[in-house]
Amino acid sequence: MNAINTSEGTVEKKETVMNKILGTVSGSFAPILGVLAGSGLITALLSILISLGWLSHESGTYAIFSAAGHAIFYFFPVFLGITLATKLGANGFVGGAIGAALLEPHYTDLVAAKAQNVEFLGVPVILANYASTVFPILIAVSIYSLLNQLLKRVIYKDLQMFVNPLVSLIVIVPLTVLIFGPFGTYVGEALAILIQFLSARSGLLTGAVMGAAWSFLTILGLHWAVIPIFLANLASKGLDPLSPMVAAAPFAQMGMALGVFFKTRDKDLKTLAGSGLIPGALAGTTEIITYGLLVRYKRTMLIVAIAGAIGGAINGAFGVKGTGFALPSFLSIPVFTPIGLYLIGTLGALVIALVLTLVLGYEGKNDTVAAKTVKEFGISNVQREIIGSPLSGEIIPLNKISDPLFSTETVGKGIAIEPTKGEVVAPVDGVVTTLFPTEHAIGITSEGGAEILIIVGVNTINLKGKFFTAHVKQWDEVKRGDLLIEFDIENIKAAGYDVKTPVVITNTNQYLDVLPANEGKVTAKDDLIKLFV
Repeated sequence: MNAINTSEGTVEKKETVMNKILGTVSGSFAPILGVLAGSGLITALLSILISLGWLSHESGTYAIFSAAGHAIFYFFPVFLGITLATKLGANGFVGGAIGAALLEPHYTDLVAAKAQNVEFLGVPVILANYASTVFPILIAVSIYSLLNQLLKRVIYKDLQMFVNPLVSLIVIVPLTVLIFGPFGTYVGEALAILIQFLSARSGLLTGAVMGAAWSFLTILGLHWAVIPIFLANLASKGLDPLSPMVAAAPFAQMGMALGVFFKTRDKDLKTLAGSGLIPGALAGTTEIITYGLLVRYKRTMLIVAIAGAIGGAINGAFGVKGTGFALPSFLSIPVFTPIGLYLIGTLGALVIALVLTLVLGYEGKNDTVAAKTVKEFGISNVQREIIGSPLSGEIIPLNKISDPLFSTETVGKGIAIEPTKGEVVAPVDGVVTTLFPTEHAIGITSEGGAEILIIVGVNTINLKGKFFTAHVKQWDEVKRGDLLIEFDIENIKAAGYDVKTPVVITNTNQYLDVLPANEGKVTAKDDLIKLFV
């Protein structure tokens, strides 16, 4: 019996550590993803201007724009040091200072001069260029956060303001140069070599897997664990083979959305598809397509997977590379090389998804019910209403959720609840428009047009339905207070999962404002969210 308990404890610890790692990585990259994408588009614009002969590499204009586009990447250890330290509850500016120390001229001059026999207190130093790197600062700031927790316990409170940064910088910066930096560099290079090895052996197979899986990795939040590899490849080799493979997925989503736009006769669904195409095409942000179409209509998942696999396989087989980080869109096309082959892969994925959607349709066997739901509870006819609480528990801000899709309000505005009772009830009178197969998440469209997404816990999709029991099915009509899902809070926690539950209005853009109607403790069916039109 003891052996079994020990084994269970080990499993719990592994799951908890993995959840924390993914949450930390995603939470660190989320705040700077926008500026990364914007800077990548500047790089794409410069490539266009150079190819047209409107700019030269020697011009002052090019130098200034290039500085604007490359600054975030060159000083990436500084920015990531700030966001990672903040995410870990440490001083963000100390984290930034650790990253800045790796780029300070006294150190970089030694690297540039290829200085020999450099020592720190008699210990040999392995010099390396840390500009644009990811893994060294991830390791260094993670260790700093642990040191900071220790210092908070042993240093007198009134002295912590300057003593903690002093000790942290004196300890962490040398350790980074001596140990963490070289180790992180080797890890990044090893990952890059592994990816290049797989691509060289079968770029087609690697591209097919990545292109098919990327949309679903994004839904699960696991894509954040892959993005650092993109950046590490760019830092070490200047080229990245993975990003062109996964670029096929968002283009496949755009093709599917375009197919829905042409095929549907429902003006509300046509508006939704069209509104998702614009940010996808111009900025590479496909959340509207993902949560408005891909999650709602299961047939589109198969279409996007097939088209993404074909496009990714083409880019992988042809050895297409990314020359900078940019979210895949029409504006970022010049970031990839060779452009012609990249276009074959990505536009091929778009066209295949478009054709499959037009031929096969986007709806399954619930076509008429889905159409009726969108018609009666459509996004264009939203009304002012109050959403009830689907749970009993403690209200917390949405930004406390570790998944950045919710904490940054990418999915929509709303609120989160730390449940004290394992029951989800209907927050409105309406229709169950989405019920995940794992029964951990449910979407409801109210009679007033509000689209409400409730996901019990963080990453609980990995439980594959264990500890969850649904009492309704998709397209059931429900009344406020009806029991929707039961879940076992204690067993979910014991498995290492956070049960904080986001309650989000996914069609937030249809409202003037989405505000909390309550605070503190809340009981199921109490008022939770006010919607203004």
